[in-house]
Amino acid sequence: MLRRGHNVCALDNLSTGSSTNIQHLLENERFTFARCSILDRFSTERYVAEADVIYHLAAAVGVKYVMENPLKTIQFNVHGTEVILELASKWRQKVMIASTSEVYGKNGMVPYREDGDRIMGSTTIARWSYACTKALDEFMALAYHKEQEVPVVIARFFNICGPRQTGQYGMVVPRFVKHALLGEPIIVHGDGTQSRCFTYIKDAVKAVTTLMETEEAVGKVFNIGSTREIQIRDLARKIIELTNSDSEIQYVPYKDIYGEGFEDMKRRVPDISRISDLIGWRPETELDELLQKIINHEKSNMELTVAAGLSGQQPSAYSEVRKLWKSHHNIDVLPRLK
Repeated sequence: MLRRGHNVCALDNLSTGSSTNIQHLLENERFTFARCSILDRFSTERYVAEADVIYHLAAAVGVKYVMENPLKTIQFNVHGTEVILELASKWRQKVMIASTSEVYGKNGMVPYREDGDRIMGSTTIARWSYACTKALDEFMALAYHKEQEVPVVIARFFNICGPRQTGQYGMVVPRFVKHALLGEPIIVHGDGTQSRCFTYIKDAVKAVTTLMETEEAVGKVFNIGSTREIQIRDLARKIIELTNSDSEIQYVPYKDIYGEGFEDMKRRVPDISRISDLIGWRPETELDELLQKIINHEKSNMELTVAAGLSGQQPSAYSEVRKLWKSHHNIDVLPRLK
C-alpha cells in the first residue's frame, strides 16, 4: 500500500507481534503506527474515522497461544471484530475480515469449498475455540453486510508463511527452520502424517488487495491458499535438506504438548476455484522457494546476532549462537562481518 502511494496506519497491541517487523517503515511519512488494542473502541475509532479501507488482521493466533489463552482468544477474536464492524458501519468503511481454514474443523471432505459444512469438536476441548470465534466473525461480518450494508470481504487463509514470522506461538515453518539452522532437534507433533498447504505471504497479500478492489467480491467468502499438500514430517525433512542440517526429527505425542484430549485436523486443503474464477488468482510461489526465503531471512538474523556479539553486546549469548552456527554449518561469518 505504501508503494502504491497510500497512507497506512497500523494498529497492533504487540501481544504476539514485534515492532522490529515494521522498523524499516517508521521513517516513512505516510506510515503511522499506533500501539493499541482493538478492544479499545475509543482509540480504534480515532484511526478508523480517517480510513478508506480496513484490513482487519488482528486476532489471537497460533495453536500454542490459543491453548494457553482460551479466554483472551475468545475476547480478542469476537469482541475485537465486533468493534471493527461497528466502527466500519458508523464511518461507512470497507472491511477485509481475516478468517482461517480452521473454520472447516474436522470435515474430512477435502479440498474444502467455501460453502462446505463445518464439523467442530466438543466445547470441552479448547483447541476448537479459535475456529468457533473466527466462524462467528464471519457470521457477524455477513450480518453487518446484510443489515447495515457494510461492504465486507472475508478471506480464509491456509497457513500463510514468510520472513519475520515467529515460531513462538506454534507456527511450524519458522520453528522448524530455526531449529534446523541451529542443529537442534526438530519437534514434530503426533506422528507427522497430518498434512497442510503453505502459502507465501506475498501471494496472500496480492489476493486480498485484489479482492478488496473487486466489487463482485463484496459479501463473499474466499479460500486463499496453496493447493500443494505436504505432510508435516516431510516438511521437516525438506527443511533439513535445504539447510544442510544434521538436526534429528523427534516425534512428540500431542498430549505431551497440549494435554489430554487435544484434537487436530488430518488434512487441510483449499478449493480455490472461487477466487481463481473471480480475479484469476493462484499462488505463484512454490514451497521450496517459500522455504528458502525464510531460511535466508533466519540466516541473516543469525549473522546480525553474531555481529552484535562480536561488538560486545551480550557476548555469552551471542557467542553460543556463533558456535552453533559454525559447528552445524561449517560457516565462519567472521571474515564477512569484519
